[in-house]
Amino acid sequence: MSVIPETEGTLPSPPFIEVAGIPNFRDLGGYPISSSPRHSVRRDIIYRSAEPQRVTKDGIATMNSLGITHIYDLRSKNEIERNKAAGRGGVVTWEGCERLFAPVFADEDYSPEKIAIRFQDYAAEGTEGFTRAYDSILQTGARTSYRTILLHLANEPTKPMIIHCTAGKDRTGVICALVLSLCGVDDETVAREYSLTELGLPEKWKVEVIKHLMDNPDSKLTLSGARNLISARQVQILHIR
Repeated sequence: MSVIPETEGTLPSPPFIEVAGIPNFRDLGGYPISSSPRHSVRRDIIYRSAEPQRVTKDGIATMNSLGITHIYDLRSKNEIERNKAAGRGGVVTWEGCERLFAPVFADEDYSPEKIAIRFQDYAAEGTEGFTRAYDSILQTGARTSYRTILLHLANEPTKPMIIHCTAGKDRTGVICALVLSLCGVDDETVAREYSLTELGLPEKWKVEVIKHLMDNPDSKLTLSGARNLISARQVQILHIR
């Protein structure tokens, strides 16, 4: 499988896979089990990515070649509609892949007050803000949302899936960290996998998202806060574990 060319260099493949129109697309498999290093998490079963709204025909062909049968969208209806209104695209479907909505946050969690609190946590310096934000993910709709995904893995382990939110970083990052941990992957490796999003999101995509965040009057973000919000440093997820 080819890799995605980047101005900063070439993304490592594995785990990254070039899917035209979808940034931060990678395989969650291949990581060693700490209690049995000769064994590893299965490849070609769980893929994670950023939002797929701009996927091209070539990108869809790539995903079909991977045998992907399900795509789990962790965003709320409210969030999807806001993105569509902002010109970031709507929901995309394609033949052979079932799209399932498993929102982590309910629509009411997108009130101006709750958005401001959550964004300010992400934007805060240090790891405490991310700890609060990820705890909020786990304490809201994630129990139902993540349960749906875990049941798929338990009951249909031969049907490859994609998990995504907006950047494929926070809501997606937390469920992927949980899956790797349940499989017996050590904390340092889980944190390194999380941090790959720093490589997986192209600079052009980051600039566009930062502008989108800054233009949202509910976010009350500074430029440095917006940059911190889309970061994925290894220490952030290590600190919450």
